[in-house]
Amino acid sequence: MAKKIGPQFIVHPKFVLKESDASTKPLSSGNKETDRATVQRLAAEIGLQQQMLYAGHKHKVLVILQGMDTSGKDGTVNDVFAAVNPQGIRIANFKGPTAIELAHDYLWRVHAQVPVAGEIAVFNRSHYEDVLITRVHDWIDDKECKRRYRQINDFERMLWETGTVVLKFFLHISKAEQKSRLQSRIDDPNKHWKFDPQDLAERKFWDAYQQRYQEVLRQTSTLHAPWYVVPADSKTHRNLLVANVVLETLQKLKLRFPDPKPELKDLKFD
Repeated sequence: MAKKIGPQFIVHPKFVLKESDASTKPLSSGNKETDRATVQRLAAEIGLQQQMLYAGHKHKVLVILQGMDTSGKDGTVNDVFAAVNPQGIRIANFKGPTAIELAHDYLWRVHAQVPVAGEIAVFNRSHYEDVLITRVHDWIDDKECKRRYRQINDFERMLWETGTVVLKFFLHISKAEQKSRLQSRIDDPNKHWKFDPQDLAERKFWDAYQQRYQEVLRQTSTLHAPWYVVPADSKTHRNLLVANVVLETLQKLKLRFPDPKPELKDLKFD
């Protein structure tokens, strides 16, 4: 069973990001190996829940992962969903929009990736880039940004009203931890493939991103699609918290396999 996650992780209207400690580990046992084993157990339970989700073909689950560069979006996918059958999960990674995508409204490419019945979809970055990087670099003004907050809330409410569970996680790391992770990508030749010089350029805007993230979290955390702020300086604790929320959410759906088919009871193969 998953641990019930307290309200201290859920964003409220007066949430202050700088008061949230990225290094805290409230769910930790105090032993990293024990915590890793717990994550593996939770991942296995998520895998079983996903089988019933897929077999029932009724519910839809959307998991949104946002965070600064190196906050661990890929690692969260790898560890929390390690036991999920690939047939029942889809990962969408939103990079800079193409010319065709720019010719449509900004939510067009996002709507095309939402989960179908029986599926878990994970957004590694998401439509929230359109109110984060765009605002940090002044590509849109305040008026347009507020309009997009309203549209995003309407979009997510529509998904919820049509049967999609929406889980949103802000993977919160400290500036010092980001520095350490970026440096490790430079120091280790086996991690050079992970290094993007643009990460260093965006790091210069750290304070602006923190301000915009606080605003985004406040404006778009709703009852039907709340934001969870995940202390992510510890990769293991990050996975522990996200796995607990995902599993608790799936368990609340009371998933089960479809009823047996009576006509198959006595069927025998020659």
